[in-house]
Amino acid sequence: MAHRQPPLLDLTPEGEFRQPTPPFGRPPFGGPPWLARIAAWALVVALVAGGLAVAAVAFWLALTLIPIAIVAGLIAYVAFRFNLWRMGR
Repeated sequence: MAHRQPPLLDLTPEGEFRQPTPPFGRPPFGGPPWLARIAAWALVVALVAGGLAVAAVAFWLALTLIPIAIVAGLIAYVAFRFNLWRMGR
């Protein structure tokens, strides 16, 4: 059987439970360090920029394929009309 630590009950001398302290200290120094905040915002900005880049490439590809699709459609139409003409209809 694995050894487990018993729960820690932190009481004041009056017998009341103490509130657990935040991991980074009391409120004046609460929250993550400033460098972690900057890194988190940099990650968000990088993800947004990457998403915009992917969207721009997809939009560029779609705009590039429109003329190719139009030309292919015209070729198919001419081939269809040519086959109708050859069959005598």
